[in-house]
Amino acid sequence: MARLNKNNSAVKRIMQEARELANDPCTDYSAAPLEDDIFEWHCTLRGPNGTEFEGGVYHFRILLPAEYPFRPPSIMMLTPNGRFELNTKICISFTSYHEELWQPAWGVRTAIVGLQGFFPLKGTAAVGVGALEYPVAERKRLAALSREWVCPKCNCTNLELLPDPPSDASRAAPPNAESQITEVPAASPGPLTPATPAVIADVKQKASADEPPRAQVDAPSPSIPIVAPRPQRPSPPPSILTTPIDTTPTPRTVSPRPDGASSAQLQQAAGPKRDAQSSGRPPVLLDTAICVLLVLLFALIVKRFL
Repeated sequence: MARLNKNNSAVKRIMQEARELANDPCTDYSAAPLEDDIFEWHCTLRGPNGTEFEGGVYHFRILLPAEYPFRPPSIMMLTPNGRFELNTKICISFTSYHEELWQPAWGVRTAIVGLQGFFPLKGTAAVGVGALEYPVAERKRLAALSREWVCPKCNCTNLELLPDPPSDASRAAPPNAESQITEVPAASPGPLTPATPAVIADVKQKASADEPPRAQVDAPSPSIPIVAPRPQRPSPPPSILTTPIDTTPTPRTVSPRPDGASSAQLQQAAGPKRDAQSSGRPPVLLDTAICVLLVLLFALIVKRFL
């Protein structure tokens, strides 16, 4: 095998698919890359059941581009089949003829399964590059001959590359399998003993002897009386109780009236103070406006609900 660049994305993908297909248990196809060129695969496919290709085994090539898996492969049939031309690149949706339909997530298995689905197509669906329209009888004859067809590159017949799966008859159990089963006779019960009082007492004694000793139950401990706590009032600090309360009235001090000041003069002096205090209250007109607004608002609310 030629030396490969294992850092190449195409080589990594091809080697991964080769390992997956080598462990694939499917009996409808087999595929593997060539030892001297991993970009060329030889595949063997079983004809779809229920068609004129049933029983046939067909060999073909898959050519992978250097940009794989970002570009699609090419498929070329090698075994005569009456559906596709030989040694010609087939035009189907996942080949190099339709690169716009290819998806990098697809692989060699996708191409094999897709090719099997294109075998039974007829009419305009089967028209394309590399397509053939052989009679049904001729396709059946080629299907019977395809089993012994030998690939010049693999040097093996198609039947050797893809053996027939085991039939249901071979997997069934042999007819004399029932005669090989040895029946184990069931043990016959012994004679029954009548349940007399002595036997019952003996059984109870044996049962008590076999029973593990139970832990002795101690005498019940004296019950602990549960006493609810009595609520206590918090006592005031001693300073409050010992400090005497002074009930002596405080004498009021009256500032002397200035000399020569009459009551009229005092009233005149207090007048500006009253005016200043009354100026802090809102005017009567503002109070009236607020009352009118409240009455109107209340009337609107009552009108809405009525």
